[in-house]
Amino acid sequence: MKYLKLIAKGAVIGVGMIIPGVSGGTLAVLLGIYEDLILHISSLRKNFKDGIKFLSPILLGMIFAFLAMYFPLKLALEHIPFEICMVFSAMMICSTPKICMEAYHNGFQKKDILFVVLSFALCLGLCFIPMGSDIELNFSMAWYFYIVLFMVGVLASVALVVPGISGSMLLLILGLYLPLLNTISNIKNNPGESIAILAIFAVGLVIGFFTIAKLMRFLLKKWQRQTMWAIVGFVVASIIAIFLAFDFKEFLTPLHIGLGIGAFIMVCVLYFGVLFLYKKKQNKLIVEEN
Repeated sequence: MKYLKLIAKGAVIGVGMIIPGVSGGTLAVLLGIYEDLILHISSLRKNFKDGIKFLSPILLGMIFAFLAMYFPLKLALEHIPFEICMVFSAMMICSTPKICMEAYHNGFQKKDILFVVLSFALCLGLCFIPMGSDIELNFSMAWYFYIVLFMVGVLASVALVVPGISGSMLLLILGLYLPLLNTISNIKNNPGESIAILAIFAVGLVIGFFTIAKLMRFLLKKWQRQTMWAIVGFVVASIIAIFLAFDFKEFLTPLHIGLGIGAFIMVCVLYFGVLFLYKKKQNKLIVEEN
């Protein structure tokens, strides 16, 4: 059962990775697996068996969801981006009080407000950086673009590990979001070139992923209170960032707004309904034990 739960949580992170403005790190925090994730990634060499046991179902869920939802989500983001953003914002808003309470349990000092404000500003600031021109990814590109692609992979890994920073958003800013999506789509027509280009990006992603995970583990160990409050700032800013990542002008019709609000309410009802049933089950088990 625990294995299936981790697969499901990995699937949510995998879906979120496709949507600009949604951070994989934020979703890991909201799903309650962030600290365990960082711990197992950063200590994989020392505790390989335990690390693989914890990480493999999450990775499996991420890969499965990414492959299964890539084309439907790409299509949805083209036609109903407002509704998709409303669904993810509802998930974030419902889960934010829990994150705030966890941070509060680690302690609070007045100066911690500074960490919340700085992380909030950093997350939102990324949304206002002008988007770069899309780069054409193929074997005809200049040699230095291969190095750029590797470095972008390292940079994108920051978004996977640090809550609040969206990998898709960073790729949009650098002009590589659509080119990478097109490269994935082109695997069927030109597998050799597409896989080779994606592999360069993936190597940078993996190297950066493990490096940043070690840094986050150090921060959580050395300055846990401050880091937790910074995460709160990132998470809260993510709720706004997801809407800043898109241009909704042509989609803000009464129909789209109505569907978006309906989707938002449905997610909130489902979330609190499941939470209520879970708490009820827990209380029943406690009563039976006593």
